[in-house]
Amino acid sequence: MRITIEIEPKDLTRFQQALQRSRHVAQEADEADILDAAKQALDSAPLATAPSYVRKRIAGVQRLIVMLEDEAWALPTQCRVDVLEALVYFSDPEDLIPDDIEVIGLLDDAIMLELLLRKLAPVLRAYADFCKFREELAAAPPATRQEYAVSLARKRDALRARLGRSGKRAA
Repeated sequence: MRITIEIEPKDLTRFQQALQRSRHVAQEADEADILDAAKQALDSAPLATAPSYVRKRIAGVQRLIVMLEDEAWALPTQCRVDVLEALVYFSDPEDLIPDDIEVIGLLDDAIMLELLLRKLAPVLRAYADFCKFREELAAAPPATRQEYAVSLARKRDALRARLGRSGKRAA
């Protein structure tokens, strides 16, 4: 069975307001604390009883955490703020729908993540390209560590430039 959720402008406004509250927390809190809270929320989320749609979206949290923690990628500031806001929202057990409500508790988190993952899609694609390049580079590494670092930095910079050309926030 397929169920489609249509989000009307007034519903979207509610999600944007909730995200705005997360923005304030993200600006005040320590990034390491936000990451720890997101990891704990991920570990304790009642995913076993959650619908498949929810589980798939929640998997995006793990990608966001990995991307934030990747020092070589060094996620640009504005994108970093967007990701931290998403993690703050996800980590809040008392968001629009309290997470402990069986079956639907994570539905709002999944919807918010869908919205944010769509917004961050160009950044996530660039990061995936960066990771692929890094794996290829590791398979046939340059002669020196410095050449390796320079190659990685050039690729990262080229991917960020691509983000800038596409009109997305890259810095």
